[in-house]
Amino acid sequence: MKSKLNLNWDLVSQARESAKNIAMDTQTFIDKHTTVAVERTICRLLGIDGVDELEVPLPNVVVENIEKGNGISIGAAKFIGNAMVETGLNPQEIAERVAKGELDLTSLPMHDDFEIKMAIDKIAKDMVEKIKSNRGKREAYLEEFGDKTGPYLYVIVATGNIYEDIKQAVAAAKQGADIIAVIRTTGQSLLDYVPYGATTEGFGGTVATQENFKLMRDALDEVGEELGRYIRLCNYCSGLCMPEIAAMGAIERLDVMLNDALYGILFRDINMKRTIVDQYFSRIINGYAGVIINTGEDNYLTTADAIEEAHTVLASQFINEQFALFAGLPEEQMGLGHAFEMHPDTENGFLLELAQAQMAREIFPKAPLKYMPPTKFKTGDIFKGNVQDALFNMVTIMTGQKLHLLGMLTEAIHTPFIADRAISIDNANYVFNNMKDFGDEISFKPDGIIVNRANEVLGNATNLLTEIEKLGLFKTLEQGVFAGIKRPIDGGKGLAGVYEKENNYYNPFIELMLGGAK
Repeated sequence: MKSKLNLNWDLVSQARESAKNIAMDTQTFIDKHTTVAVERTICRLLGIDGVDELEVPLPNVVVENIEKGNGISIGAAKFIGNAMVETGLNPQEIAERVAKGELDLTSLPMHDDFEIKMAIDKIAKDMVEKIKSNRGKREAYLEEFGDKTGPYLYVIVATGNIYEDIKQAVAAAKQGADIIAVIRTTGQSLLDYVPYGATTEGFGGTVATQENFKLMRDALDEVGEELGRYIRLCNYCSGLCMPEIAAMGAIERLDVMLNDALYGILFRDINMKRTIVDQYFSRIINGYAGVIINTGEDNYLTTADAIEEAHTVLASQFINEQFALFAGLPEEQMGLGHAFEMHPDTENGFLLELAQAQMAREIFPKAPLKYMPPTKFKTGDIFKGNVQDALFNMVTIMTGQKLHLLGMLTEAIHTPFIADRAISIDNANYVFNNMKDFGDEISFKPDGIIVNRANEVLGNATNLLTEIEKLGLFKTLEQGVFAGIKRPIDGGKGLAGVYEKENNYYNPFIELMLGGAK
């Protein structure tokens, strides 16, 4: 795409360099720490699954056993590998023994590190190969059916019942949807465990479980084969189980996952130390699995003004880009987020929205940007709502957005019905078809509203990143720079699950997956 905004590319480079330094400074903390969620993820990637007689997930049982014995700092892999050498059992059998009280992992005699790593590495490599095979299956589908060149039509299902979700997802795919996002049940991000099995009850969404992932993946493959299109599946690996759900998504071949530590810190009051460490491992997994991540900058505008605080969205996109690169996640998998959220009564609001979207497209040319619809100022007037969505659709096609979450005319009334999605898909297809090459046909006045607005936002974002670079990310979050929300460094949920690593800490998957991504 040719630049239309005459952006100051020296400022872009300066902003990117500041963001890199911010991420590098934060990475120093990340590299020295692990969390209970990271260790549970290692358990899952070693094949541990299921629940005990009290329905506590076995990864939790194993990590709590190691935590009780003060062993988290050297890693679950070390203790599981040691138990394998000592007992001859596999990780699942070891977990089941721990659950029955027949095995205490930290009281077993410790074997030689080389023996332990030999035992673990074979199983770890098998899992990494399975995830690689899943990625190959997605690529084979795309090779067979082809992939869409324009925006992906992204819709949500959220009945609470996975079997009802499947019916709605299949209907949406047949109506033309390209991505199905299963909204997670309210509050799941604050659970420090992942529920187990197929579920039929949820509030505001459906419980994210590995079995639910599998059921939906199978259903979308079936309808995709019928339609001759690959239907992508999206869920959430945010919250206190961020890396665990990323692992489950990799195992069950999800394609898109919401993944952003800043979102969890700001909007779910999750401790910043905890979730920044969790984010790193989750993005390594997503990167290796070929999953597109969705970041949560769009949410900033639900609490902050979209005009005054637009630069914070861009600054956060720069930071998220660098965090992703540190985790080996390529630009082509960075669904950096933003939203069409200016007040509809704003004079020339459309021009300001267009400036923001075009700017993001030019600064992050390889990223499949995730563009969110107007929701904040929808009132239940379905006719006006449909017009607001049409303007949003116009910005998407004019600026080359990729993951286009469809607006619903019934926003602010109820969870979308099947018919609501059909109307929204028709609206988007109408606009996208009639304006297909419109963006290539137009240019912007060199000193007009759009160009000046984009450069103003870029300048403010660059200045903000310079300040964050001086303060460090943690202090910035304490001061409430993003979304107007302040979070204390040692406050929030999950801090007790953060541990400093010892020198002999061991996690086989970082090296296996980062090496593979590079």
